[in-house]
Amino acid sequence: MGTREGNAAFVSMSARFLAARVRFIPVRGIARGVLLYLLALALFSSMDATTKRLAAALPLLEVMWARFTFHLLWVALLFWLSGRRLQVWPRAPGLQAIRSLTLAGSNLFFVAALTHAALAQVTAINFVAPLLTVILAALWLKERVGLTRWLAVVMGLAGVAIVLHPRPDNIHASAFWALGSATVYAFYHVFTRKLAGVDTPLTTIFHTGLWAALLGSALVPLVWVPPPLWAWALMLLVGALGALSHFLLVLAYEWAPASILAPISYAQLIWASLFGLTLFGEWPDRYTSVGAAVIAAAGVFALSARTGNKPSEVKG
Repeated sequence: MGTREGNAAFVSMSARFLAARVRFIPVRGIARGVLLYLLALALFSSMDATTKRLAAALPLLEVMWARFTFHLLWVALLFWLSGRRLQVWPRAPGLQAIRSLTLAGSNLFFVAALTHAALAQVTAINFVAPLLTVILAALWLKERVGLTRWLAVVMGLAGVAIVLHPRPDNIHASAFWALGSATVYAFYHVFTRKLAGVDTPLTTIFHTGLWAALLGSALVPLVWVPPPLWAWALMLLVGALGALSHFLLVLAYEWAPASILAPISYAQLIWASLFGLTLFGEWPDRYTSVGAAVIAAAGVFALSARTGNKPSEVKG
């Protein structure tokens, strides 16, 4: 679940260091960008699947703590390897903290949803977050939103309704957790936009996980369950997958334009379905499949109305 715009800027600044490590990919240009992007999406879904496995054995707060703490450690390692200097103290510490904590809240809701719902279903619902960001940007940031994007929002919400197909006998708390995750994630993106030009991308990417890790470290003793050895290994893996997927994501933007990569972000729904099927025996039902297709179409519809090349809102 995983924070893209600040991460994108950071990895773009470190692209030379990382580009030398993807020379094994046999194609170049846009094709290389697409392959890197698909690999990043696969890693995001594998991170979500690993998180789902951890959530079955450990308290949700402990899983969230591990997600951000080990991610922060891996990012710090990549900072050190890239040789970049970091301005640790931000110009807007309060806004950085709020942004980080909204991401933590979104991830906590996401993991809570995963404990009761299929990976593909939760992923599909979370893809409505970019459309909810349109609403917040119009109401809060006073951005002008055209008719096309408003129609895309309505279309995306209709897709969520199809995925959930609410009836008195199938309403489950996991649906509300998933919608809560998407809603808080939309706030996260609004805070990211407000930070644009305030702090350096390096500072923002560092603080993305810092405050969530600090809050998790303060609260996790209240629910701590000693993890078995395999759980520690998965915690390290979750952090590594999160850090590596963010780096590959933006390396992809070094090779291919956002206008080509953005619609491909919905391939994460395919990866989520594959991981859900192979690891948890979760077959996507017809409602999830049709609703996900509607949400993806709405997202592409909204992207067609954008001006400029902005990174897609990949979840992870």
